[in-house]
Amino acid sequence: MGELLLVLDEGTTSTRAMLFAPDGRCCGCAQEAITQHHPGPGLVEHDAAEIWRKTHRVASAMVRQAGGGARIAAIGIANQRETVVFWDRVSGEPLAPALVWQDRRTAELCRALREDGHEPAMQAKTGLLLDPYFSASKIAWAMRNWPQLAEAGDRLAIGTVESWLVWKLTGGLHVTDATNASRTGLMAIASGAWDDALLDLFDVPRQALPEIVDCAGPFGETHAFGDPIAICGLAGDQQAATIGQTCLSPGESKATFGTGAFILTQYGARVPTSRHRLLSTVAWQLSGRRAYALEGSVFVAGSLVQWLRDSLGLIGSAAETEALARSVPDSGGVMLVPALAGLGAPWWAPEAKAALTGLTFASGKAHLVRAALEAMANQTHDLKTAFAADGADWHRLRIDGGMVANDWMAQDLADLLDIPVERPAFIETTALGAAMLAGLGAGLFADLEEAAGMRGPVETFLPSLEANRRETRLADWARAVRSVID
Repeated sequence: MGELLLVLDEGTTSTRAMLFAPDGRCCGCAQEAITQHHPGPGLVEHDAAEIWRKTHRVASAMVRQAGGGARIAAIGIANQRETVVFWDRVSGEPLAPALVWQDRRTAELCRALREDGHEPAMQAKTGLLLDPYFSASKIAWAMRNWPQLAEAGDRLAIGTVESWLVWKLTGGLHVTDATNASRTGLMAIASGAWDDALLDLFDVPRQALPEIVDCAGPFGETHAFGDPIAICGLAGDQQAATIGQTCLSPGESKATFGTGAFILTQYGARVPTSRHRLLSTVAWQLSGRRAYALEGSVFVAGSLVQWLRDSLGLIGSAAETEALARSVPDSGGVMLVPALAGLGAPWWAPEAKAALTGLTFASGKAHLVRAALEAMANQTHDLKTAFAADGADWHRLRIDGGMVANDWMAQDLADLLDIPVERPAFIETTALGAAMLAGLGAGLFADLEEAAGMRGPVETFLPSLEANRRETRLADWARAVRSVID
C-alpha cells in the first residue's frame, strides 16, 4: 500500500482531485467546473452524471500523476452538503436532476410545515430548521413532482453527493456518513439514525436511503482507476474544513468562505441547543461516537463575487477585488445585502431579495466591490452575535476557502469582529480534512490529533479598526438588513 492520499473535493461550482502526502504537502491538483442549471428563479440544479464524469476524469489524472493506484493509500471524499441525487440502482444512472443546496423551490412547503407547528419537533430531533436549504423538503418535492421516482419503486436510490460518488466508485455500495446525514433533516442527531416520524412527514421511502456510517473507514474499494484503492474518509465539506482547521477541542471555531460561508464551533460530545436560530450538526463520527458543532450558514459569499464578474461585468476576475477595495477609503455609504438566494442564519428568510443601498452619483465600481467584500464580515458579525447569545462566543476565528486569499478581506474580518483571525498557509482545508480522515481510516494516523500535524503554518490578522467606525458600519448594515427582511 502506498502513502499518498487522494481527495475528491466535490464543490458546488467545481469538482477536483488532490493528492496529499501524510505530512500535509499537496502533491497535485486537477479541477473542472460543474455546470450550474437555473431553470427558473430560485431554482438550482446539477447533472449528477456530469458530476461523476468530471470527478472520474480529474481523479484519473491524479492517479496517473501518483504513478498508479498502488501508490495511493486511500481515498477521502468531501462534498457540497444538502444537495440530493436520485438514481436507479439497476442502471446506476440518475433519474432526475440533482437538487442543489441553494435551491429554494420548497419555500412554500417549508412555510406550510412551520405554520402547522412542525418546526420545534424537527429542531429538537435534528438540530435543523424548516428551510429549503436542507435535503428533506427537496426529496419531498421531488417525490411529488417527478413521477419517474415513484415509478422506480425499489430501484430508487436517494443520497447526497458523497453517497452518489461512493455508489459509482464501488459499483453499488449505498452509504452516507453521519455528517452528511445530519444535514438532511431526516436523521435524529442524538442517535445517529434515520427518524421514522420525519421520513413520514416528508414522504421519504426508507428503502431508498443509504446506510449511515462513520467518517473514517475503510468503507469499500474502487477499481475505477485500475489498481484497487480503499475509500477511507467521508465528510460534508464544512465538517471536513473543521477537521482540516484542527478545531478538535470545544470552543474552537472556523469559517469557510466558498460559494457560501459556513461557521462551525466545535462542541464536543454534547449536542448543542440553539435559541438564536443556529444549527446543531455532527462534526464527525468515529467508531460510532459523534462529536457535535454549532453552525451558522451564509448562503452567498464567493458566489457574490462570481455574480459581480459574470452577471454584472464589474470585474474581470476575483483577484481584482482586493485592489479595488483598497482604492477607496470606505464604501462611500454603499451597503450590499447579498440575499441572492435568500438569507441564511440567523435570519432564515428564504424569500428575501438582495438589496443595494446608499448609492449616489459619487458611487463607483470600487465602492460596489468594496461593499460586496464588506458584506462578508457584516454577515459574519451577525453570526458572531448569535453564537455569543447561545453561549459560544468566538475569541479567535480560523478562516479558509478561496475568498480568504484576499488579505484585505481577512483584515476586514478581524477589524469588524474585533478578534484575531487566523489563516493557514494552505487554505484548502476542506480537502485537507478529507485527507486527514482518509489517513485515519487507512491506519496512517492513530487519531485526529496525530493527523492534525498535516495543517502546517498559519498567519494571524489582528483587529485595528476604531470602535466608532465599527459601530457606525454595523448600524448601517442593520438598517439595510431590516429593509430586506421587512
